[in-house]
Amino acid sequence: MKNLVVNHRWSAVVLALGALCGPVASAQTAQEELQQLRATTQALINTLVESGLLTREKAAAMLKQVQPSATSAPAAPVAAATAPAPEVGSDGKRVVRVPYVPESVRQEMREQIKAEVLTQAKTERWGQPNAYPEWLNRFQLDGDVRVREEAIRLGADNTAPAGFRFGEYARAADFATSSASSNGLPNSNTQSDLQRSRVRARLGVGSKVSDEVSMGLRLSTGSSTASPTSTNQTMGQSFNKYAVVLDRVYLEIKPSADWRLMAGRINNPFYSTDLVYADDLGFEGFAALTQRPWQGGQAFASAGYFPLTESKPGVSNSRSLVGVQLGNAMKLANQDEWKVGLAVYSYQGMAGARESDTTRTSQADYAIRYEYANGFRQRGNTLFRVNAPSDTASVYGLASDFKVLNLTTALTLNHLTGQPITVTGDFVKNLAFDPQKIAARTGSALADGKDTGLMLRAAFGPGQVHHKGEWNASMGYRVLGSDAVLDAFTNSDFGLGGTNNKGWILQTSYGLYHNTWLTARWLSANQLDSFAPGTTTKFSSDIFQLDLNARF
Repeated sequence: MKNLVVNHRWSAVVLALGALCGPVASAQTAQEELQQLRATTQALINTLVESGLLTREKAAAMLKQVQPSATSAPAAPVAAATAPAPEVGSDGKRVVRVPYVPESVRQEMREQIKAEVLTQAKTERWGQPNAYPEWLNRFQLDGDVRVREEAIRLGADNTAPAGFRFGEYARAADFATSSASSNGLPNSNTQSDLQRSRVRARLGVGSKVSDEVSMGLRLSTGSSTASPTSTNQTMGQSFNKYAVVLDRVYLEIKPSADWRLMAGRINNPFYSTDLVYADDLGFEGFAALTQRPWQGGQAFASAGYFPLTESKPGVSNSRSLVGVQLGNAMKLANQDEWKVGLAVYSYQGMAGARESDTTRTSQADYAIRYEYANGFRQRGNTLFRVNAPSDTASVYGLASDFKVLNLTTALTLNHLTGQPITVTGDFVKNLAFDPQKIAARTGSALADGKDTGLMLRAAFGPGQVHHKGEWNASMGYRVLGSDAVLDAFTNSDFGLGGTNNKGWILQTSYGLYHNTWLTARWLSANQLDSFAPGTTTKFSSDIFQLDLNARF
């Protein structure tokens, strides 16, 4: 049906052009010619109405002009003395001559009509089968699905779970509990190998409200809303259905070409790696981003405020993150690229404090106001008991504050092999880590702990695989001190998640079909300092992941 309408519309165009350009018959009487002209004009107008190129109101007005008036007086006869003699053809019939229209004028008329018709065709999307209404163009859908098979090999000589808690300090207190960690694994196991199948699905929709404002949201899977770094769903739920969570919801305003303002639950607004923030981490809060091109590159800056917990008297203290970053992306010779960003991430209200016997009985939010809660934390940060001396329970808080300096850089060489070679480096240092302040806060000295981290990675091939036959490969080494970053937000796979680890990551991806690819990854990690300060612990893990991915 739509094709018939389109053909009908183009037929109207042909008729219109034919009426302008076609020859005019001669050798007819004036009355016959006038009647034929009226009939042709009426037929053309009716065709334009039926094709939708002309409204019925306008058509009625035009037809009124070409219809003979019943009330008008007949035209006054022309004086015979002034009227020229009619021209008669060889066949005895009267000849009617039409003034000549130059080809340039006819061509200009044709182009004008063609432009008007094409403009309307583009607006109404003629010739596009099953075309959607125009307003649907303001929406954009995207999504992906990942199915993972994961094998986890734990060192047979790892310290048993009970050995990971000792004295006043701990870096993996959860190992001595029966609860599950934020990555879904049982904390009571440190020596037995594991294998699991997981799936991740995400569906996002964005809408352009105006030229300056857009909004969007994304749904995803997730075994638990207590894990900010993962949207994986572990299979083996006795065929029960999966939960779906709201993973992104945001408003974005672009007051100019150089500025973006974002609010809600948004993607990471900073240039960084998973040494500091996991790839799946969503930021809740407000961010402003700007970029300015200059000769040879583009400068950029980001700033944001993100509340972590709200202030609830008697329940919890306010905690938040403020981040600021400056950077530059440069175009080098041979189309090589270099990008660098320097950021400071300052956390407020994170460090714990020792409760007293007085606050134990008088404070409604005793202990929990300083707790670094299980399910939120991963492992690696130095913790201490915040309970009062007379309290035998164990509620753990952070021993250190966190103000993280982060330098991230990447050099991409595009001219060497025909495929990009990218070398990435990431360095972090916790400027707020101070052993003396930790001792004053906790009441005992801390003999170890590290406040720096480093990641180096070399990659060959495109950053993302999009097409069949494409591939990439990378090798990286990382070392992350116990208190270099907040362990809750860093990579949740390496070393089973968190800080206080070092080791290697090997990865390769291969395109099976368009936007469908296979990824194999091996992560080998060992602990840095003891997970129980004051005694010796050992923990190592080797993880193999095989992912089947598809996106649209």
